[in-house]
Amino acid sequence: MKLVTSLIFLGISAFLSAQQTAYIDFKKGEVDVNVDLQAKEISGSVTYTFEVLKETDSVLIDAQKMNIQTVFLNEKEIDFQYDDAALKIYKKFKSNKSNSLKIVYSVKPTKAFYFTQLPDGDLQAWTQGQGKYTSHWLPSFDDMNEKVEFDITVTAPSLYKVMANGKLADKTYQENFTTWKFDMQAPMSSYLVAMAIGKYSKKDEKSKSGIPLELYYYPTDVHLAEPTYRHTKRIFDFLEEEIGVPYPWQNYKQVPVKDFLYAGMENTSLTIFSDSFLVDSIGFVDKNYINVNAHELAHQWFGDLVTEENSTHHWLQEGFATYFALLAERDIFGDSYFYEQLYKTAKQLEKVTEEGGESLLNPNASSLTFYQRGAWALFALHELIGDRAFDKSVKKYLKDYAYKNANTHDFINIASAKSQTKLEDFVQTWFVNEAFPIAEAEKLLQENNLSKSLLELEKMDKESLLAYANNNPTIFDTQANTPLASFILDRLSTSSEEEMAIFLKALNSKVLNTRQAAAIYAASVPQSIKPSFEALLKDKSYITIENALMKLWTSFPSERNNYLEATKGIEGFQDKNVETLWLTLALITEGYAPNKKMDYYNTLVVYTDAKQHFEVRQQAFQYLYQIQALNEVALKNLLQACKHPVWQFSKFSRQLLDELLKSDDYKMMLKGILNGLSVDEQAFLNEKLTE
Repeated sequence: MKLVTSLIFLGISAFLSAQQTAYIDFKKGEVDVNVDLQAKEISGSVTYTFEVLKETDSVLIDAQKMNIQTVFLNEKEIDFQYDDAALKIYKKFKSNKSNSLKIVYSVKPTKAFYFTQLPDGDLQAWTQGQGKYTSHWLPSFDDMNEKVEFDITVTAPSLYKVMANGKLADKTYQENFTTWKFDMQAPMSSYLVAMAIGKYSKKDEKSKSGIPLELYYYPTDVHLAEPTYRHTKRIFDFLEEEIGVPYPWQNYKQVPVKDFLYAGMENTSLTIFSDSFLVDSIGFVDKNYINVNAHELAHQWFGDLVTEENSTHHWLQEGFATYFALLAERDIFGDSYFYEQLYKTAKQLEKVTEEGGESLLNPNASSLTFYQRGAWALFALHELIGDRAFDKSVKKYLKDYAYKNANTHDFINIASAKSQTKLEDFVQTWFVNEAFPIAEAEKLLQENNLSKSLLELEKMDKESLLAYANNNPTIFDTQANTPLASFILDRLSTSSEEEMAIFLKALNSKVLNTRQAAAIYAASVPQSIKPSFEALLKDKSYITIENALMKLWTSFPSERNNYLEATKGIEGFQDKNVETLWLTLALITEGYAPNKKMDYYNTLVVYTDAKQHFEVRQQAFQYLYQIQALNEVALKNLLQACKHPVWQFSKFSRQLLDELLKSDDYKMMLKGILNGLSVDEQAFLNEKLTE
């Protein structure tokens, strides 16, 4: 083995990787790995079959910080060069020749493959290749234009199930380990290679077209399976029919995991999503999995079947997935919901324009641009060329570029031909210009009564809003009009009798979402609406209960014990939103359960532990900070959280640490725990202490 660390090699590696597809066509990758959940290590091999398209003198495989043990070319051990980022083989490769390349390796990945522990001590592991690349755990290809058929074999402890891309072809047992063999029949980009390992139960369904649907959940959460996966088959059947191209893979699996970096990820045939979306029937009302479910499924066509050439065309994946997910939601929730979402995102995009705007073809654009502006562009195109031409365009695009990569011009050229419409001006307006075309968007919103009314409400002052609410009392009693009621309540207060009368209408509404809006937007709870507000403590909405408890507890100190008793034992969402608030209020409510206060405090501190979901931890940290009750255990957990892989949580933790360091008392406590920290944590804290 020869190690190369020269700057020349580092410089040419990325270039060669991007250009390699013109010379080498990797056909198949046979992955065979052992996953050690305790040691957080992966070891094994990957064997690639490839064809030489043009004569070349090298082959490059991306591999980040691995122990590359042996490399075999056509079953013969060979020398190789490796610089901790890419494996390079120098040899004369003649065209029209088939070859095999086997790489034996081990790695303790720091990105893309994550090991977690659940509160009950069970271990879990899962991948996230997009953004961080699969090459951190598997020698593979960071270039998404390289498409390979990956067959994955995984050996893991028999305590746990393994889910990976493709169909489970075989499963064998040996002592305390099980080997799972998965078969794929079509190629995909490396960033979509995935697996998840953990303790799971499964709910099986089958699509109208016969595709097996495997819906996973934790064994203790059987009561969450139905509400979490509600409408899944309907979404699948709708998208397959609406898109007009059969689902392109053998089966479809969905697996929730702890501390996932995003809402979900559309790995080929295996969507991995955050277990924050596991909900019961009450939670379904406020925070369900429907949108993420539909979005990640739509990606199986838009992104997995046809992949963007590069990030300039990222909207081809995110815009299409967002738009078709919204169409699926329209099928479930109706037109009012559909146009409400379009209205909201148009207003968000209008704000981006006010700050300078972003072209849809900007490779560094925000998620809002790629997702929501991309969806808006497709909606506008759909309206411009009509159902027939739009449907034909989507079908041809997917068929022409199946298992390939595409760019914006490829799709637009097809749409122009199918609709016999010149689209140059449309492309300039919706794709190229930095400013979001809000005027054109509002014209499209005028076609629906709900979004048209929202646009009209925007222009009204408070007096006009009050008159509108009084003249249209039915908006508070119909689900479809909840967006109008919410819009009005958001702009009123409970400071006058006339405004309180409007809030009272909303509080007494038969529509749960309207009552929720009143709970959210009421700045205070006057005596006149107190009984109606108290009724919200029994509402079937965790968001409503959380808001009602906080506002009633604040407004009526003499009745705090009653409010705590009424909400005792309610956990809320997976982030324990109601429980963590309740524990905090119980701690600071004078005279409430004095013998239990230490138990309540200890529970809140336990919720800061690394075994807990990061959202639970964030809630606990926030409340303990607000009541100035962070102890040494919580501070140690906070320092660990500063290095958490979920960037939003690590950012929150670092900001909280910065605030604590402004306090002499907390600064002294942090210095006191230095010796009990890991070497990395000590270095991090010392740096913070000297800033």
